[in-house]
Amino acid sequence: MTATPLIADGARLELLWTGAVWSEGPVWLPETQRLRWSDIPSNVIMEHDAASGETYVHRREVEFTNGRTLDREGRVVQCSHGRRSIEYEIDGRPVTLVDRWGHSRLNSPNDVVVASDGSIWFTDPPYGILNPAEGHPGKLEYGGCFVFRFDPGTGELRPVVTDLQRPNGLAFSPDESLLYVSDTADEQRGRIRAYPVDVRAGSVGEGRDFATVVPGCSDGFRVDVEGRIWSSSLDAVQVISPGGVIVERIPVPEKIANLCFGGPDGQDLYVVATSSLYRIRTTTQQAARP
Repeated sequence: MTATPLIADGARLELLWTGAVWSEGPVWLPETQRLRWSDIPSNVIMEHDAASGETYVHRREVEFTNGRTLDREGRVVQCSHGRRSIEYEIDGRPVTLVDRWGHSRLNSPNDVVVASDGSIWFTDPPYGILNPAEGHPGKLEYGGCFVFRFDPGTGELRPVVTDLQRPNGLAFSPDESLLYVSDTADEQRGRIRAYPVDVRAGSVGEGRDFATVVPGCSDGFRVDVEGRIWSSSLDAVQVISPGGVIVERIPVPEKIANLCFGGPDGQDLYVVATSSLYRIRTTTQQAARP
């Protein structure tokens, strides 16, 4: 029996726009049918209108935003390197949700997901305080780089993964039984670890090595409806089965930072890679939250 192709028949990688310094943090906005992402060093948020093909600056001087997602109500939740925070963007203005753990400031939140119970899970490596082009110089005030869970209802913030050097991309499996997190400490050979989770209890079990991404590292990724991970790397989008095996490679001519699914039916894969925005038609969609 032949497996169903993951790329639509006749589909080719399309270059939609170029001109960024380092593209990151894509999210599809269903209400406007637009793709939003960041050019971090340029300190701007960009948008691409899928209907018109127009690409433009959404906001400037945004304090070096990075990863973003939508919450259960459709609001944009994003990471701010400059404010060292997780924030909403509401009517074009940032609203800080959390920027401290106890008395310590966060490092520079990098990527974020929202679980089915509304809790916000995010990675907190130090890139925004170590790289002047992506934030403001600073110190690791709590002494580590963790994955955190934030409860918007109670305001509770607590670490859930503490065994990674540079936690970066993250996503849940379709049934939310696993949390996948990449470690980008080694820029030549990235690893993705899988952690058993109980979302409602906010608990995370002992992790295991799930997959290795080479060349480069797994900066950002998404999980599709069949539980496959669509990951960035140095030269291609790598699709990894739930068993940790690479089942597809989509070559991209630039170093890839992140990606997401979008389009009217959710089957368009948008790829942000260094200076450019790309798109390719697939036969699948991003996993929906339970």
